[in-house]
Amino acid sequence: MKITFLGHATLLLELEKHTLLIDPFITGNPMVSDTISIKGLKPDYILLTHAHQDHVLDVEEIAKQSDPVIISNYEIAMYFENKGLKAHPMNHGGNRSFPFGIVKYVQAVHTSSFADGTYGGQPGGFILIADGKTIYIAGDTALTMDMKLIPMQHTLDLAVLPIGDNFTMGIEDAVLAAKFVECNKVLGYHYDTFGYIEIDHKKAKQAFEKAGKKLHLPGIGESLVV
Repeated sequence: MKITFLGHATLLLELEKHTLLIDPFITGNPMVSDTISIKGLKPDYILLTHAHQDHVLDVEEIAKQSDPVIISNYEIAMYFENKGLKAHPMNHGGNRSFPFGIVKYVQAVHTSSFADGTYGGQPGGFILIADGKTIYIAGDTALTMDMKLIPMQHTLDLAVLPIGDNFTMGIEDAVLAAKFVECNKVLGYHYDTFGYIEIDHKKAKQAFEKAGKKLHLPGIGESLVV
């Protein structure tokens, strides 16, 4: 499994036979500039954690290129299905097998609404089991005790955690989240994009190292193999 960081909370997952795109926010991301283009992005599936603009902005344009299946909560799935896109609705605690692997939609503590004011359902994260690996994509969330449920059923190879603070967990809570989910390998995301969520990279890595965890902060366009 190859995971490429496309800025903010956008991830491209290249599996053995399928490509997944998580929370596409590229054209509106001031950090991306001209380094990443949505042209040529042709995922088989798009997974959406919640409805905020900085997670769904480029869904429709990218969907025109490959006709992917959108996987998200019921409200988000129906929102895009009503626009003529293919969608598979889920809700918290639900598991579903797809051609690429298994997805579980799990709890996140945040808000969720579209830019036009449409209700976006309750936010969530994903447990993804594919290619013999298990990863947790937390989405935008506060630290929550529900995270402790994850290692009761899953042994994670990677936890993708927001670390930018203000709108989500910050560094200290993300370290606790890594402990809660019992994962030593963490990919940080949702940081630096805007002034509200700028972080000290050195401080962040040191905090995780002190806790016996490895924090990866890839540059935009850089990849991590799980």
